Amino acid sequence: MKKLLVPVIMFVSLFAAGNAWAHCEVPCGIYDDDARFDELAEHITTMEKAMKSIVELGRQSPTNYNQIVRWVTTKDDHADKFQYIVYQYFMTQKIKPVDSSDKKAYAAYLKKIELAHHLLVYAMKAKQGTDLEVIKTLRSKLEAFKKAYDQHEH
Repeated sequence: MKKLLVPVIMFVSLFAAGNAWAHCEVPCGIYDDDARFDELAEHITTMEKAMKSIVELGRQSPTNYNQIVRWVTTKDDHADKFQYIVYQYFMTQKIKPVDSSDKKAYAAYLKKIELAHHLLVYAMKAKQGTDLEVIKTLRSKLEAFKKAYDQHEH
C-alpha cells in the first residue's frame, strides 16, 4: 500500500503545483512589480463596479437577488485576490526585512509594511459593504504604497 501511496501523493503534488496561480518563490529574476500594481488597480476598479451595481440593483423592483449575490461574490473574490497579491507577492517575497540600526532604511521598511497593512484592511472593508469611500481610500493607499515601494526597491 505504501508503494502505491507515494507516487499518488507525488502526482497530486505536482498536478496541484502546476495548476496553482502563483509566482515562483525562488530568485528567478522575472518578477514584474508594475504588472502587480496594475492588477491591484484593476481589482479596485472591479470592486467599485460591483459596489455600484449592488446599490443600483437594490433599488430596483422587483429586486433581482440573483444578480446582487453574483456582484457580492465578485466583489469579495476581487478583494481576496487583492489581499493575496499584497501579502503573498509584496509582503512575503518583495519587502525584505531591514536591520533596525539602519534608521533610514528601517523607516522606509516600516512605511511599506504600514501601507501594505492598510491595503489589507481596506480590502477587507470592501467586503463588508458598498461604501465607495473605501474604494477611494484603497486607491490613495495603493498610490502611496507604490510610491514608497518604488523609492526604495529599485
